[in-house]
Amino acid sequence: MSVSDTTKRIIAEQAMLEPEDVTDESTLEDLGIDSLGLVESIFAIEEEFDIQVPFNANAPEESDFDVSSVASIVAAVEGLIAAQKTT
Repeated sequence: MSVSDTTKRIIAEQAMLEPEDVTDESTLEDLGIDSLGLVESIFAIEEEFDIQVPFNANAPEESDFDVSSVASIVAAVEGLIAAQKTT
């Protein structure tokens, strides 16, 4: 399963939706994911991919992890995985 598919599955689980209902263009707000759901999604992503996500739930706008859309989350996860492989 690709990083994109796995990330969408995790987000779909938090939104209580089917993975096919989660598109690249979807925002977390579109999917009904609140701040707690976002934090739970990030924990699940960290566990699934064994990465550390640079996200501060108290100041999400200051984080280096872009949560503006599903596509941006997938891209950020792919970047973190790639960075981890080079260290």
